[in-house]
Amino acid sequence: MKKLRPRFKLWLSSSEVEGVFGDGKWRLLRAIEREGSLRAACESLHISYRKAWGDVKKAQEGLGVALVKKERGGRMGGQTALTEEGQRWLRAYTRFRRDIEKTVAKAYQKYFVELPK
Repeated sequence: MKKLRPRFKLWLSSSEVEGVFGDGKWRLLRAIEREGSLRAACESLHISYRKAWGDVKKAQEGLGVALVKKERGGRMGGQTALTEEGQRWLRAYTRFRRDIEKTVAKAYQKYFVELPK
């Protein structure tokens, strides 16, 4: 058997909205920050522009904050950047996810290290 490793999906929900923010929206914000546009972020993640924009809107409405700011295109092309709140959410979720990864790794070691390989 090949070496196993734990994997998980993580998201935050409110009493009103399921999946307000999670791994997918986190990856999208990281790609927007890296690429400088929503379209380029979509291409790098291999997702549709419509899905990405829907995810951004859902997160913004669920969180009650603007995560991105857009400048319309033209000859030079448009831009999408994270707002200050978007940057704060990206940093916080990155740290939160890192802590969860460590906890999952510890639990995996605790329960599976003794099992035959």
